[in-house]
Amino acid sequence: MTHPIRTLGADPRRPITIAVLAMGGQGGGVLVDWIVDLAEHNGYLAQSTSVPGVAQRTGATIYYIELFSQAHVSAKGQAPVLALMPVPGEVDLVITSELMEAGRAMVRGLVTPDRTTLITSSHRDYATVEKVVPGNGVADAQAVFEAAQQHARRFLHDDMLLLSRQSGSVISAVLFGALAGCGELPFDDAMFEATVRRAGVGVDASLRAFKAGARSVREPVRAEAPPADPMVTAPPPLPARAASAAVEPLRARIERDFPKEAHAMLGAGLQRVIEFQDLAYGSEYLDHMAALHTRAVACGDATRGFAATVEAARWVAVAMAYDDVIRVADLKTRTERFERVREEVGAPAGEVVGTTEYFHPRLEEIYGLMPAGLVKWIDSSALLRGQLLRRIGNGKRIRTHTVRGQLMLQVLAGLRRWRRRSTRHATEQAHMAGWLAEVHRLMALDPALALELIRCRRLVKGYSDTHARGSSKFDRLLRAAALLQGRPAAADDLAALRFAALADPQGSQLAQRWALLGLPDVSPEGSAA
Repeated sequence: MTHPIRTLGADPRRPITIAVLAMGGQGGGVLVDWIVDLAEHNGYLAQSTSVPGVAQRTGATIYYIELFSQAHVSAKGQAPVLALMPVPGEVDLVITSELMEAGRAMVRGLVTPDRTTLITSSHRDYATVEKVVPGNGVADAQAVFEAAQQHARRFLHDDMLLLSRQSGSVISAVLFGALAGCGELPFDDAMFEATVRRAGVGVDASLRAFKAGARSVREPVRAEAPPADPMVTAPPPLPARAASAAVEPLRARIERDFPKEAHAMLGAGLQRVIEFQDLAYGSEYLDHMAALHTRAVACGDATRGFAATVEAARWVAVAMAYDDVIRVADLKTRTERFERVREEVGAPAGEVVGTTEYFHPRLEEIYGLMPAGLVKWIDSSALLRGQLLRRIGNGKRIRTHTVRGQLMLQVLAGLRRWRRRSTRHATEQAHMAGWLAEVHRLMALDPALALELIRCRRLVKGYSDTHARGSSKFDRLLRAAALLQGRPAAADDLAALRFAALADPQGSQLAQRWALLGLPDVSPEGSAA
């Protein structure tokens, strides 16, 4: 239902109530200061309060503003009593800096269909609870869009973060423009712009962002799809070292030897493994895929739309491009990362931006960088092992904007050329070989079960303890595939185990599903109890 644009403040006996929900570093305080200054310079009393969240992404700060007509106060000769917190059902405008904060505002009852105009940025900043889930823990953005259409009097949204970057400013300026653009406050654009000028900081950029925000909500609100699933987002472009004619034969091999249904995923997988290591590693990836594709086709995969080849193209690439200390250091020293950080903090040209990276590798990660012989030598000496543990200590804080910090990470990233000789690489290759061998074996016996086993590789991701937990769950499902073999619904049962394993980091749901399927207990070493 479309509601007409109203003008708040028409009844001087009632305050104008505004709630702002913003995360740390997004300029929520600046936005509130602007709104207060706007009101106080244009005939209104203003009061603002705030309740900070617990942390950067475990809770937003809730700001609350009440505006009251100064003329009405003067006429009555009495000062109003203004509230300190927003009351469900009594909020005129809700402004949120990110989509899920709009969802939280609705959950708190701050958005009601008879009164509240909801203004939000449609972009996502993923919360900690979304990132720690073993699988894809991203909340359903479409559900928030649908709820907002139902529960808000008016729902105004756009990618305010993108608009701020395009304007060279910050998101608070775009949201201030969206507030002006909604047309509900008793102030015109000139009054809003005068407020920005009085602040005197980054005026030109802020005004560009303000105007972009105002335009975004004055245009018809388009039907907007939720942000793309980060699990299927295309990888970054190939680095300069790989973006050469040398990669063309590999791309031609994909088009020649594989069905068109798999070309997109194989192209993304090839890009990922070359970026991880080198062209020869990309050729190895296609060798693995060619062997699996031949086996799958012989077992009828063509009748299933080459599902096994498409799924394997994704997960074999993920298995080959694992996260290790070398990759982490490489990612943290890339130019595009520093550019993104500068953009996020709004740093002007020429200003130094410092970043501090926290590294706390386990002893296993350090061993993983070394050849197997060196690991055995160190591990056999309590003295050497103790010295290494002391050097690791409680982790290292590396200031990557300094010469020393940058050199440390560059040296670590430079170990890429010796990665193939490392213990970690040998371990990962052996683990992948065991998985693919089991997929090949099951393909002839139960193709659907083999396909589910390919998908189980999703459990293995991340670095350090996260990788260890995921690998442990994956190994358990690898054993489950053999135990389920021969059952009529073996593929469905393995899929149920996979969903259970992805549901919680602790593994309690996996244990429950395991018992429900009547599978024998398995010892950590892998033997049935």
